[in-house]
Amino acid sequence: MEQSTGGAYLAETVRILGQYKGLADRAVAQAGPEEVFRSLDAESNSIAILMQHLAGNMRSRWTDFLTTDGEKPDRNRDAEFELAPGTTLDDVRASWEDGWRRTFAALEALNPGDLLRTVVIGGKPSTALAAIERSIAHYAYHIGQIVFLAKHLRGGAWQTLSTPRRR
Repeated sequence: MEQSTGGAYLAETVRILGQYKGLADRAVAQAGPEEVFRSLDAESNSIAILMQHLAGNMRSRWTDFLTTDGEKPDRNRDAEFELAPGTTLDDVRASWEDGWRRTFAALEALNPGDLLRTVVIGGKPSTALAAIERSIAHYAYHIGQIVFLAKHLRGGAWQTLSTPRRR
């Protein structure tokens, strides 16, 4: 069956974001519950903070993606970079999973004709396609940070998430 370019793009977007999510999930699993909350220094984000930030971004961007501003008025972006006292790994994971659920649900509801529709993020219009690309880049950037931190924190016990180097 022949598929449109737009349909192929949307399917690939869901596939690649699923890969990024899996990469982050596997890194977090290796880091362990204590390390997820560790920062390298006072100015650095922990894995938990990065997960919380991405979850907040996803909730804001992907809730009513085509019909409301992707920067929701109830979002407090700055608070995403601070953990509330008593925040547990289960809390972080629940928010993380909710963000990804919203992301995949919104993407899977799109059809190729939606890609050139205008969406608004922070009052600025763009195409849905551009907004999707912006999100992919943003998520990949932070997931790279999550993997780096997990690898650093695990040290010699780290097991690669990709093809190991030949030595």
